[in-house]
Amino acid sequence: MESPSPTDLYRRATADALAVAERVRPDQLERPTPCSAWTVQDLLDHLVGGTSYLGAAVAGTEPSAPTGSTAADFRAGVEACLAGLAQPGTLERTCTSPLGFDWTVQEATAGTFMDVLVHTWDLATATDQPADLDLDLVEACVAMFLPDMPERGRAAGIVGPAVAVDEDATPQDRLLAAMGRTP
Repeated sequence: MESPSPTDLYRRATADALAVAERVRPDQLERPTPCSAWTVQDLLDHLVGGTSYLGAAVAGTEPSAPTGSTAADFRAGVEACLAGLAQPGTLERTCTSPLGFDWTVQEATAGTFMDVLVHTWDLATATDQPADLDLDLVEACVAMFLPDMPERGRAAGIVGPAVAVDEDATPQDRLLAAMGRTP
């Protein structure tokens, strides 16, 4: 069986993230999240910023840093990214990663998928929503990014210290712990 493409993984992860984002209430925006020093509003801004980054990678432009973002902004950004990713030749283009190295738009899409997946858990946890992630997405993310990516993220100061989990921990708990979350 062929593994899903980064674009398909991104599409599925963003659909789940949008469902969580659309249930965030205005009175929850100032709540803390599992991301140190980020509120729910900061996390929504980051998710929209991820669509700005990926959209800029697709278009060959510079991303913006949104503030005051809403679920509707996130939906619009995701839709624009998916439309751009569907264009012939887009996935092979080169762009610069948030860590400063060059990679393809396909690799950027995979990285953005991972970011969205983990932050969906953060957002759900911060807003008292069910935080069980899609197991297929978690397993794809684990296969693609563990153990190397979190260490590169830690070296760049964007991923917190790994959290110890039992050997029999679920794939979701292993992923979250590797990304500095306490499952």
